[in-house]
Amino acid sequence: MLDTTLSSYGEDVFSEEAIAKYLPRQVAAKLLATMRDAKPLDPSIADAVARGMKDWALEKGATHFTHWFQPMTGGTAEKHDAFLEPAGLAKAVNRFSGKNLIGGEADASSFPSGGLRSTFEARGYTAWDPTSPAFIKRHENGATLCIPTAFCSYTGAALDMKTPLLRSVQAVTRATERLMRKFGRPKAHVSITLGAEQEYFLVDRDFYLRRPDLLQTGRTVFGAAPAKHQQLDDHYYGSIRPRVLKFMTEVEDRLWRLGIPAKTRHNEVAPAQFELAPMFEDLNLAVDHNMLVMEILRTTAESNGLVCLLHEKPFEGVNGSGKHCNWSIAYGGKNLLSPGDNPRDNAIFLTFLSAIIRAIDLHADMLRMSTAGAGNDHRLGANEAPPAVISVFLGDELSSVMSEIETGESKSRHGKSVMKIGVDTMPPLPKDATDRNRTSPFAFTGNKFEFRAPGSSQNCAASQTVLNTIVAESIDAICDKLDAAGGDFNEELQKLLQRLIRKHKRVLFSGDGYAKEWMAEAGKRGLPNLHDTLEAIAPMTDKANMDLFARYGVLSPEEMKSRHEIASADYQNRIVIEGKVALEIARAMIRPVVADEFSRLATAIGQATKDGLKVGITGLKALSLKLGAGLDDLHVKCERLEKAIFRGGHAKILQSMAELRSTVDRLEHLVDDSRWPLPKYREMLFVY
Repeated sequence: MLDTTLSSYGEDVFSEEAIAKYLPRQVAAKLLATMRDAKPLDPSIADAVARGMKDWALEKGATHFTHWFQPMTGGTAEKHDAFLEPAGLAKAVNRFSGKNLIGGEADASSFPSGGLRSTFEARGYTAWDPTSPAFIKRHENGATLCIPTAFCSYTGAALDMKTPLLRSVQAVTRATERLMRKFGRPKAHVSITLGAEQEYFLVDRDFYLRRPDLLQTGRTVFGAAPAKHQQLDDHYYGSIRPRVLKFMTEVEDRLWRLGIPAKTRHNEVAPAQFELAPMFEDLNLAVDHNMLVMEILRTTAESNGLVCLLHEKPFEGVNGSGKHCNWSIAYGGKNLLSPGDNPRDNAIFLTFLSAIIRAIDLHADMLRMSTAGAGNDHRLGANEAPPAVISVFLGDELSSVMSEIETGESKSRHGKSVMKIGVDTMPPLPKDATDRNRTSPFAFTGNKFEFRAPGSSQNCAASQTVLNTIVAESIDAICDKLDAAGGDFNEELQKLLQRLIRKHKRVLFSGDGYAKEWMAEAGKRGLPNLHDTLEAIAPMTDKANMDLFARYGVLSPEEMKSRHEIASADYQNRIVIEGKVALEIARAMIRPVVADEFSRLATAIGQATKDGLKVGITGLKALSLKLGAGLDDLHVKCERLEKAIFRGGHAKILQSMAELRSTVDRLEHLVDDSRWPLPKYREMLFVY
């Protein structure tokens, strides 16, 4: 089995081995230089690459090709074109040119643009991203060659998630190279890496199809909590059930064939919740791969009679699903967030650490913005999810080291000594020197930072674009200060790091992020607490933030404004959809059953009274009163929700939905179980 896995790994990827086999040597060398070292692509090789890629794809059974891109819908998009072209009467050939490879035109009018273009302006352009290899997507009757691309408008404005991400990688790369020159390091390749842990739920497809709320919104707008769910902690890391293990095995097989290094699988905290975690990869490739992971989870679940739920909070009262983004940066193959073995390497580590702390403190609002969404609003601050307040966890040992840098005193077994960064024996900085803090949104975990706030359904590109940009700005700010200092490098660096820690340590927090006391303390420290999506996306329109992203060429002010408009419209549309679904279910599914149950009870009470029965009447009347009161309450709450939807305003809709849910969930415990029209939590969470 292992040999089979190894031999099939990456077989559906136009990999370096495939490039070497199907392309002329000089063409392959130029393409690999672009892929490995971000060298500019030589356009003269496009036709040769296209020919080789086509031959490889045809051998893999592909009949079509597509430019695979990530519009601002949160998903992926593709338009398939056949290789086949007519070549005379009743004749055809397979063709694929360099022009087909490098760029394409797609109808952009129906994709969100946030005012960047009018509806009648339909041109959108896809541009080949050679740093992310082409791959084969298989389906029941064939296969398609997928070419990862960026997507932009006729005017060149970014209409996707990939373009700003690539721009941000370029920004942090340049800043890192600049700082490393100050440490006397020769020019080397900068690599930003990501490991994206993906959480998800599985439910039986039959249950899913009987839940209009799951079908249309991805979450249950009604549902009473079962007596047992996750209180006993018996699902987490528990034995994986055969049906789920079969699904996971098929998922991994498909992922491995696409060269996606899925490494870990396990039961998560909530019943019916699971996690898949890959090995670290280059950031751009990791983002592409995570989008494929989500797609493959969904399609493989369907073929197994299951449905994969990627919503951040599909079930109220139990653990939500996140996407933990493990971010790091390397220079010349060495992880800069891994403490070094000598004073100079430690100085580099502490400088980058300080730059990141500064970035998070100054730009926490933008980092929070990158996690905003209607689904994530239900998750942040709830079970197993960090709060909306962005803070940094370093752990006891690193926090102590940062404190020592601030004071200039180092504690060792020989007592206190003066700390001099980069020249003397600092306290050792071992890897994994601290426990993990699952309540922290941004935690240092040994040689990387784990950003736990992004939601399970979200594209990693959003948070990583912001993180790269704000870290680039902080690195450049440090370089500017060092340029202006002019004194001894180590002394100036030490003074600068002392100032940085003193100024930005308010963002450091190692305690319980769920605690109410921390919320109060965060407020005293002046840390932003952006509760819902509309609050969280507001910083996108701040002039300082727009200037920052424009200065680094990541997003223009117009692109920032457009993304704010798209996020706002998406959020409000989702809330209205949820409200309408809740209203429809309550009126068309719940109310008739409750009314019929009440009517049956009334008939039974009347008949029992007529027959002169003395037993059972009290119980029947008590239940009848509860059902009647519930029926009246249901009517009032439905009317209230309908008015809220008609008048608009997300807060009122959400409040009215919550009030209606409370009523419906109470009625769920009163109505005959066999007559309740919706599959219950105790069924969906435990029968899979």
